[in-house]
Amino acid sequence: MFIAMNRFKVKHGSEEEFERVWRERDSYLTTVPGFVTFNLLKGPHKDEYTLYASHTHWATKADFEAWTRSEAFRAAHAGAGTNKVNYIGPPEFEG
Repeated sequence: MFIAMNRFKVKHGSEEEFERVWRERDSYLTTVPGFVTFNLLKGPHKDEYTLYASHTHWATKADFEAWTRSEAFRAAHAGAGTNKVNYIGPPEFEG
């Protein structure tokens, strides 16, 4: 099994919009071979931001890497950056 996680530092006041974007987006994950499960985790409130993590389980690392090169991945991320969420820096990936 392979776990892929992105951490997001969401500025205070943008939490509801961030959660809405994730709740309403088309992820296409269930159409991709090797996908097991997805979770969006809300972490602690810091002085400048609230920490979130997207957390996906994959059957293998190769399945995850194939997802990142797929049309489904491009479609799922097509609108990234057009929402009104204020971030502190880009997501931080851990695999």
